[in-house]
Amino acid sequence: MADYVLAIDQGTTSTRAIVFTKSGEIHSVGQKEHEQIFPRAGWVEHDPAEIWQNTKEVIGIALGKGGVGNDELAAIGITNQRETAVVWDKNTGEAVYNAIVWQDTRTDKVVADLAGEEGADRYKHICGLPLATYFSGPKVKWILDNVEGAREKAEAGDLLFGNTDSWTVWNLTGGTEGGVHVTDVTNASRTMLMDLQSLSWSEQVASDMGIPLSMLPEIRSSAEVYGESTKLHVPIAGILGDQQAATFGQACFEKGMSKNTYGTGNFMLLNTGTEIVPSENGLLTTVCYKIGDQDAVYALEGSIAVTGSLVQWLRDNIGLISDAPEIERLATQVDDNGGCYIVPAFSGLFAPYWKDDARGAIVGLTRYVNKNHIARAALESTAFQTREVSDAMNADSGVELTELRVDGGMVANETLMQFQADILGVDVVRPKVAETTALGAAYAAGIAVGFFSGEQDVIDNWEEGQRWSPTMKDAERDRLYRQWKKAVTKTFDWVDEDAEAAEEAAEEAESA
Repeated sequence: MADYVLAIDQGTTSTRAIVFTKSGEIHSVGQKEHEQIFPRAGWVEHDPAEIWQNTKEVIGIALGKGGVGNDELAAIGITNQRETAVVWDKNTGEAVYNAIVWQDTRTDKVVADLAGEEGADRYKHICGLPLATYFSGPKVKWILDNVEGAREKAEAGDLLFGNTDSWTVWNLTGGTEGGVHVTDVTNASRTMLMDLQSLSWSEQVASDMGIPLSMLPEIRSSAEVYGESTKLHVPIAGILGDQQAATFGQACFEKGMSKNTYGTGNFMLLNTGTEIVPSENGLLTTVCYKIGDQDAVYALEGSIAVTGSLVQWLRDNIGLISDAPEIERLATQVDDNGGCYIVPAFSGLFAPYWKDDARGAIVGLTRYVNKNHIARAALESTAFQTREVSDAMNADSGVELTELRVDGGMVANETLMQFQADILGVDVVRPKVAETTALGAAYAAGIAVGFFSGEQDVIDNWEEGQRWSPTMKDAERDRLYRQWKKAVTKTFDWVDEDAEAAEEAAEEAESA
């Protein structure tokens, strides 16, 4: 008898397999990090072969640690880093190029050319997204235009494309021996290639980007049986992009409910029900989830490129800290940021600005500022960016935020969570099970096979873990936020043609 659901969480920095019980609790976990590849400034890649190898290994680790046999699994759910594009040869199973990661900015010229005189919102009425380096479609075009022989293979019908959900499912279901090439509506909605109304690929956008429709996976719902794992003989029955999976795992099923995930970047989603709400304030209109043949549920999303990865940068690039938890230990040594603000526009600015030519800045420095202030400023930047997204959501939806459900690795940082409540002016709530991304995928898969009876089981299983309420005075909140907004303006329009040429020349000299 099946007692568990297995979730595979293919994330930006690692791949995890988590076995969940019927009560939504973690039974066992396997996790492996993969290499972050930075060939040039602004370029971020992953090795798809390494990701697939790690996926196989973490499944074995999770099942082994938990003493779980294949016959005890009801289903497998997949959640994944969205917008990270993989293009592979369906005959050999090998990627034609590394996966281009969602943070990568190399497609800035592709995006500018596509925008033309019509501007960044050229396709927004179709896909709900502005033209930006963030999304998968321009990345696929770059691969076809720049990898020798790729376009010819694509036009011959030999290449397949997908975000990492499609890559994972195709390999799990047999790869070159009959692998299933599918994606779900949430991942498809992050490519720029899907029509939000029809939930089908847009021939117009694909044609404009020079992407053959034969490369694209079949779009399915977020909870149905797509195929069977050839090794485990367990149905793969749920797919949700990571942020939509977290929204599902947080039981945000009612219109107006929202959650914020604190990971490599931050992603805040607001459920807008079955209504497609266009954004006038720099947010994305996206699919939240679709259960089987039920109507799709939509969302507004604010995507922030750099939050947790700023802490990694301070650790790995600058050497300010030796491990991630140390950031909080330093930050608590001071009462405030000492006037220092960090705007981590490493990949440009995402919501609500969408400025590819912005670059990071540390401002407000004086001789008074020390490493503790810098650590605190790094944490505060995450909360300030979330406030900007929250303001945009309030403006677009007309609904004021009353509380924010949070999840992801950074929510263990209590100093950050308290400052988040202070700068928002509303309660911040962390659930008892903070691994809501993997949990959401597990729920979707379990619902598809009848292991869970439906959304009500998710609601019943959700339990509050900790709550932070604001204590900051309004005048102080307003002052800090005003200074932050000023700091953000210092990052604008940093990259121009001369700066870009200098960057390229420096990289060529270093590699010579």
